[in-house]
Amino acid sequence: MGRVINRSLLNTRRLSANLVTYPEGHRVMRHNDPVGGGSYYKLNFVLVKPAEGGVFETDRVIFSLLNRVILFRPDLYDHSVSAIQRGKRVLLSIALHAPWGD
Repeated sequence: MGRVINRSLLNTRRLSANLVTYPEGHRVMRHNDPVGGGSYYKLNFVLVKPAEGGVFETDRVIFSLLNRVILFRPDLYDHSVSAIQRGKRVLLSIALHAPWGD
């Protein structure tokens, strides 16, 4: 199994953008991403879907288009990605840590 390649495209106090490549065999265990205060939003664009596996799952989404463009709250809801059985998964992930809400 290869390693995850995470390229930071933008990283500020409130906004970040990463290009992430997940190799065959990788999976993301069910978890959430707590923040110290405010609200955390992620907008994920699945640029390359694996031929088999690598399915994103979460308790709740704000918006999903064909399971390729997904807006969700990783601070509030558990999420995971099933094992990539064949191919790779490439994701453009844009995260916003907003000062409002909890």
